[in-house]
Amino acid sequence: MLVLSRKKDEKIVIGDQITLMVIDIRGDKVRLGIEAPKDVAVHRQEVYEAIQKEMEMDAASTNELKDSSVG
Repeated sequence: MLVLSRKKDEKIVIGDQITLMVIDIRGDKVRLGIEAPKDVAVHRQEVYEAIQKEMEMDAASTNELKDSSVG
């Protein structure tokens, strides 16, 4: 893991198309601005994990439907 220090209004560039900017720092919270192409999904980790779990559940139920129709 790369660890960087940034101050308010400073940026981090990832590749050629993604930029993170420190918008605000209040106590133990940091607000980030993220510029990325529309085809790049950007989520908070807990949202990403919920999406992945939902996709796994959908895939499992699709497989169950396929398995029950074979026979």
